[in-house]
Amino acid sequence: MNGFDYYSWVILPVLIALSRMCDVTIGTLRHILMHKGLKRAVPLLGFIEVLIWLIVIRQVMKNLDNWMCYIGWAGGFSCGTMLGMYLEEKMALGLQVIRIITNQDCTSLVLALRDANHGITMVDAQGAMGPVKMIFTVVKRKQVREIEQLISIHTPSAFYSLEEIKNVSQGVFSATGSKYSLLKDLFPIRKGK
Repeated sequence: MNGFDYYSWVILPVLIALSRMCDVTIGTLRHILMHKGLKRAVPLLGFIEVLIWLIVIRQVMKNLDNWMCYIGWAGGFSCGTMLGMYLEEKMALGLQVIRIITNQDCTSLVLALRDANHGITMVDAQGAMGPVKMIFTVVKRKQVREIEQLISIHTPSAFYSLEEIKNVSQGVFSATGSKYSLLKDLFPIRKGK
């Protein structure tokens, strides 16, 4: 054990794994921000992601005979993917439309949604078992749990679905419900520009 190369077989693979975890996490967030239309940070994230990747791949190529570097590369990729998805879920960026379909009296749900400053559109519709009401509302992803709780309290047997949306204009939104306020929160715009 006296001649064991700790740097090559332990430290370097760990550094590769941590670096790979960082660049894959950044890449995951970059894709998500691009998809959500929040494009101001995407070029910077792409630059950092590729710079880290180049530095790490150089180390792997210099140590092709070290199979622990391969393990570090693959483990870092896997952990980075998981971490990126976790962070995206916690950030909860973007907007969703919630469609609520019920054959129950939904007056209390409509009032609760309005009291919480959520704009709604209600439509009479025909379901498989007869007449139903369809209620539509657009909310920030961070507010989805709140809406789900209101649904379970006021119309527990209602069917609802969520769909991601990219852009909205006009309408009634809670205080920070639009894409543009999300953008301002992430990247404040200075006056005069």
